[in-house]
Amino acid sequence: MKTSKAQAHDNRAHVVQTASALFRERGYDGVSVAELMAAAGFTHGGFYKQFRSKADLMAECAAGGMAQTVALAAGIDRPAFVRSYLSRAHRDTRAAGCTLAALGADAARQPKAVRAAFAQGIECLLQALEKELPVLERAGPGAVLTAREAHAHAIDTLAHAVGAMVLSRACPDDSPLADEILSVCRDSMLRMLAAQSPKPPKPPSRTRFVAAGHAPEPG
Repeated sequence: MKTSKAQAHDNRAHVVQTASALFRERGYDGVSVAELMAAAGFTHGGFYKQFRSKADLMAECAAGGMAQTVALAAGIDRPAFVRSYLSRAHRDTRAAGCTLAALGADAARQPKAVRAAFAQGIECLLQALEKELPVLERAGPGAVLTAREAHAHAIDTLAHAVGAMVLSRACPDDSPLADEILSVCRDSMLRMLAAQSPKPPKPPSRTRFVAAGHAPEPG
């Protein structure tokens, strides 16, 4: 029986969703085409009817995963972002969490298309963070950051958050150091943000960097 265009579209989306979670959990080299197709409920041979190569699928998953993180980051201030991102819940749900933290190091060794998808996603994430930067009292009350300064501050925030998550995940799950890294980095970043902003922080957002169905810890 011939598959309809709508069903073929749904099947492809399901493969991408399944592969995205597996890549984040195991790394790009940790899952084969046969394994990801089996996990999605399809045969190995069906893969090449949907994708030209594993690298193409990796690039598509990277773009989609980064877009998901951007959507979660949009509309929340930086303190809320830091609390949510550097939570134990996010650390422990790698397959459903931020693609950048899970696969950023892997991406450096992948084809150009994959790295380009990450670069584009990082730019979009930085733009989302820049929109929520607090007003800084530099030259006087009400003075605002220049576009270049705002971009630099967003890079600093993202690099610290991703780096802390990577270090924490490098430790065993039951290691006290895993929690200490998150706690120390989260508190340090929040103190820095509080010192920068003359405005009180917004209440913690319900936005979390884990997929629906996972119950995160309070930030």
